[in-house]
Amino acid sequence: MNNTKTKLVEKEKLVAEKLNGRFAMMGFLALVGAYLTTGQIIPGFI
Repeated sequence: MNNTKTKLVEKEKLVAEKLNGRFAMMGFLALVGAYLTTGQIIPGFI
């Protein structure tokens, strides 16, 4: 039996994964920016 077909990924899932990665990078940059400007990981928390 020849079962070497590649799985096709739906376009919506690819777009969702790219957006998720971009938002994660933006959140990380916001975290680093807040730490550099205030010295706290969560400003106002402690």
